[in-house]
Amino acid sequence: MSPEKQKLQKKYLLKAVVSKLISYVEAIVFPLLEWIPFLIGRLLRSLIYRIIFAELGASASIPTGVEFVGVERIRIGKFISLHRGVRIRRLNKNSSIDIGDKVTLDKGVDIKANYQEIEIGDHSYLGPYTCLSGGSIKIGKNCLIASHSGIYANNHTFADPLVNIREQKSSFKGIVIEEDCWLGSGVRVVDGVKIGKGSVIGAGAVVTKDIPPYSVAVGVPAKVISKRDKTDKNIEEVKNDLVEIDG
Repeated sequence: MSPEKQKLQKKYLLKAVVSKLISYVEAIVFPLLEWIPFLIGRLLRSLIYRIIFAELGASASIPTGVEFVGVERIRIGKFISLHRGVRIRRLNKNSSIDIGDKVTLDKGVDIKANYQEIEIGDHSYLGPYTCLSGGSIKIGKNCLIASHSGIYANNHTFADPLVNIREQKSSFKGIVIEEDCWLGSGVRVVDGVKIGKGSVIGAGAVVTKDIPPYSVAVGVPAKVISKRDKTDKNIEEVKNDLVEIDG
């Protein structure tokens, strides 16, 4: 074996050992830290998290009851707020999670990176029990995503009826939600979709195709019913027709 290959092999082995050690730390340390109350517990959690996370920004608020998996490739920005019941899991060695500055993840938000990167831009808000899962998901800055929404960047192949669906391959196209978008309660976004900047998606809509920038879209499947420009005289009427958006 050449010296270059030996060096590369050692590098991969070191990464595997470090990853395994971190998984043990997660399994042992996180539950222990849960039992330390008040300010002392918060300070200890902050200190230890800064050692094992890929990055943990200043004044990040992480209470008890938040679950992490795969922290060595999870980056959390400055002044973020995570509520109880949040789960952030990186389940693939090549995946990563990047949460920007001043992001709020409300109660029960579930983020699961199975493949590639999940990225949440600065100043964005994810409402209670919203789920992000699959491959590449990019949420821009200043987005509002209301409660019980689902953003799923993966799909199951089911072409062969003789093979169980769960045993067939998955596909990953990726989802992009550009900055300053507002998704109402219960919105579903499927894999391969791009929602353009400044768009509003009404509550309960299922987004199966790209949405142009500054659009208002509602329904199943979601259809554009208006544009958010200053010349649109019907925008107030459209707002009244939208199902109330939570968040």
